Amino acid sequence: MRTLRLLVADDHEIVRKGLCTLLGSQPGWEIAAEARDGREAVKLAKECKPDVAVLDISMPGLNGLEAARQINKAVSTTKVLVLTMHESDKFIGEALEAGVRGFLLKSDAGKDLVGAVEALGRNQTFFTSEVAQVILDGHLKTGTAPAAAAASATSETGARFRLTGRQREIVQLLAEGKSSKEVASVLDVSVKTVETHRANIMGRLNCHCVTDLVRYAIRNHIVEP
Repeated sequence: MRTLRLLVADDHEIVRKGLCTLLGSQPGWEIAAEARDGREAVKLAKECKPDVAVLDISMPGLNGLEAARQINKAVSTTKVLVLTMHESDKFIGEALEAGVRGFLLKSDAGKDLVGAVEALGRNQTFFTSEVAQVILDGHLKTGTAPAAAAASATSETGARFRLTGRQREIVQLLAEGKSSKEVASVLDVSVKTVETHRANIMGRLNCHCVTDLVRYAIRNHIVEP
């Protein structure tokens, strides 16, 4: 039987080690890599190409949703399972739009995590009953495909779609208190490029100061309050 290779990403070491211990103890499963944040998760996913990536949503630098988008684009064979404390319609829609194949509440992880990873390893999806109902409700209301229905029905006045992936990264870093110089260093771009992105972001979101940007980031689950 082929070994199921996993990547686990969580910024809390105790949680990450606990997840690795639980998943790594399953017969035929192997922890191929551990990541402390979303940016490291993307890097390691590109390097080791795991079968399943288990990502915490709330990670510094690059959150789980942005990491999922980048992993889905760079390593299409890796199936992404996200762990989150949120189950709002909007949040579920964003996860689906990011290419997530499994969505699990942290409160359900103890009883459902192994089954969720097993499902993704078989190239299936995994959603708890509450999440599946949100997807179904969105489909029935709009008559579109479930993923598209959830994503479109839950967008906050379309704001999420006005930002590019790079702009969402910059929003998170700025909302976390980093200066333009620090953002430039993290993303390996010039300060001028960051300032240009920042000005475009503020204009698109109609934000007049960094405080407005932080509020937007919190409302859209880009950062945690």
